[in-house]
Amino acid sequence: MFNIVIVGAGASGMVTAIVASRQGKKVLLLEKNNKVGKKLLATGNGKCNILNQRPTLEHFYSQHPLFVASVFKDYSYYEVKQFFRSIGLELVEAKEGKVFPMSLQASSVVELLEAECEQLGVKILCDTLVEKITYKKNQYTIHHTKGRVESPTLVIATGHVSAPQLGGVLDGVNFAKSFGHKIVKDFPTLVQLTSSRKDLKQIAGVKVESRVTFKGKSSKTIHKYGDVLFTSYGISGLAILDISRAVMKELIHTPKVTLTIDLMPKISEAQLLSLMKKSLRKKSEKPVPLWLQGFIHKKLISVVLKPLKLEDLVESKIKIEHLEKIVKAIKEFEFVVNGSRGYKGAEVATGGVDVKEVNPKTMESKKQKGLYFTGEVLDVDGDRGGFNLYFAWVCGLRAGKSV
Repeated sequence: MFNIVIVGAGASGMVTAIVASRQGKKVLLLEKNNKVGKKLLATGNGKCNILNQRPTLEHFYSQHPLFVASVFKDYSYYEVKQFFRSIGLELVEAKEGKVFPMSLQASSVVELLEAECEQLGVKILCDTLVEKITYKKNQYTIHHTKGRVESPTLVIATGHVSAPQLGGVLDGVNFAKSFGHKIVKDFPTLVQLTSSRKDLKQIAGVKVESRVTFKGKSSKTIHKYGDVLFTSYGISGLAILDISRAVMKELIHTPKVTLTIDLMPKISEAQLLSLMKKSLRKKSEKPVPLWLQGFIHKKLISVVLKPLKLEDLVESKIKIEHLEKIVKAIKEFEFVVNGSRGYKGAEVATGGVDVKEVNPKTMESKKQKGLYFTGEVLDVDGDRGGFNLYFAWVCGLRAGKSV
């Protein structure tokens, strides 16, 4: 007989198990994958961006944002850092408040969490899919592929539908539904975007430091800085991942949206115009596409010039009005997107269990006694940079203390 059964041995599930076990509880962890922490192993390109030092509310999204504030109350960066030190994991701080394991290996995080679980006597069953959950006489019966187990307390830490190749599922959401919980509709975020542009193959592989701007009908103007990678399916890169949430939200209501990309964000329009003016040689017969190679990536020249009908011009024939058009095309390059790479490409899914029906101090359901929810299964998602994992860890710390 276990005091607590946790479905999902990811970030929040393992922390819940550790904290509960330290309080003397007998815990069973059920994991459908063949090993624990599979999604964690892929984070931060294998380095695991484990936390952010500044988990302020503007980095989180939910239909009830004050829920996040309540969850974080009394759980500062220092408290979370102390938990990791307690399992033997030292951290290093990087740019933009990002925090990584000192080893710079996601495997260190997973293996130390797993070792702490085992040392505390947590029973872990991998390759174990939960098929059905019932509740009767203050007991949960969890039916799984290796049998069934009963417990008075159940924690749903399954994650959400993002990255199905790493185990992302709707199981947790469906279990919540079966107990009468309201579910907020999901869509992929921190995801690559697709386009039906005809010139994608021509510019595929080009990576540029950019400023990406998006103005939706239902949102304020958003600017994101970072690399942009043009691909055979559309567009990717850190700036695109960062702006993808707002874009995907808009695409629910409209078939396509336009991003405006500044391909040279470190220089102003006036400065670029001045620089181009100075570079012109009156007697040069150099074709404009060749002349432009002195300024931007070769593969981008044709897509910049073609709409302007300036491809056949030579350097000596360039007038000021031509330069102004070229500068505008570089500084305000328009890129239409019509979708995303879906959940397979997404780092996170929005939506999930409506947090209005969950107690932020304990993570317990307000509708069902002894039922707890932690991590991505809840209607909370965060920006790139360690914010989603921060939320998962704190959920686990709170639930583990409360169960």
